[in-house]
Amino acid sequence: MQKIENEKFIAEINERGAELTHLVNKSGNFDYIWNDDLWPKHAPVLFPAIGRTENDAYYYQGKEYEMPQHGFAADQVFEIEDNDGIKLTLKLNANEATRRFYPFDFTLFVTFELTDEGLVLSFKIENQTAEQLSFSIGSHPAFNLPINGEGEFEDYTVTFEPSNLDLKQYKIVKTPNPYRSGDVIDLKAAKGSQIALNYEMFDDGLIIIQNDGIKGVLISSPKTKHQIHVSLDDFRYVCLWTKEGANAKFLCVEPFQGLPDVAGHEVELLEKEANSILDPGKTREFSYDITLK
Repeated sequence: MQKIENEKFIAEINERGAELTHLVNKSGNFDYIWNDDLWPKHAPVLFPAIGRTENDAYYYQGKEYEMPQHGFAADQVFEIEDNDGIKLTLKLNANEATRRFYPFDFTLFVTFELTDEGLVLSFKIENQTAEQLSFSIGSHPAFNLPINGEGEFEDYTVTFEPSNLDLKQYKIVKTPNPYRSGDVIDLKAAKGSQIALNYEMFDDGLIIIQNDGIKGVLISSPKTKHQIHVSLDDFRYVCLWTKEGANAKFLCVEPFQGLPDVAGHEVELLEKEANSILDPGKTREFSYDITLK
């Protein structure tokens, strides 16, 4: 387990999966990140797939490859590239285990840096193979809600920026696993750019919002002075999720650069909707801020 700390916050990161496990407000002595066996994860890194691939597989150059839900990064042990006490970089190189699912040479860097306002998470993907690299990248942080035990889950509001959005979502179908139907529908839980949280809105599972131009998401409540803001400039999609049917006291706000498959359509990797394509020898970087008040 790796630790970074500044005057305001402490973050702990597990080398397995480069997963943020704790983000502690030192003055209030509380944790923003979920830790409970009801959902035994915290903030998985999603790479090189997001969500489910049809039949848990895809095609590349005529060959079928398995692909676990959300990819394989969460199950890999990352190497420590650098830790100066405030900023930590972990890296994952392609290896025998990853090539079983993904026949490419790559390096994935995940960087965590504490600031006076919170935490910056950055991802860098290097393509070290002679072919184009097709991938998705995302993050799955689960925030304790209520924050610091103040109020209840349903006292909180999610506000999207900018304020003039007509929010849409991808319709989800369960087979029983969640896939996209291919349809885009109105986000019924939203009033303008705001959602008053309730558990019923997650009865169908995850909510993937597809609006181009979303800049950020704010979680707030009149029951507390504390807020969580997630920036989204580098990510085309954002997913909201809590464990359905469990009245769980967490909300995931997930920056996505990529999408689950449409049910019934196993795809060629280079044609996968919403994937990023990286030419040989090139790199691509994505980052988002968690700003804490």
